Amino acid sequence: MRRVPCGRPWVAGWLLGWRPDEFWRATPAELAAVLRAARGEEAAEAGVDGAELGRLMGVMPD
Repeated sequence: MRRVPCGRPWVAGWLLGWRPDEFWRATPAELAAVLRAARGEEAAEAGVDGAELGRLMGVMPD
């Protein structure tokens, strides 16, 4: 059995459920933001509300 080296940065992507291409495309800032949110360190007001989400979905339907 292959051991997983826990000190490697890609372990964060594995724990978050990211596919390898998603991990490698992410910038360090994006990874840091996701990890802060996963740990509950992001402020609740940092997200978007339902109206803003609907607006974004309207202008970017894909």
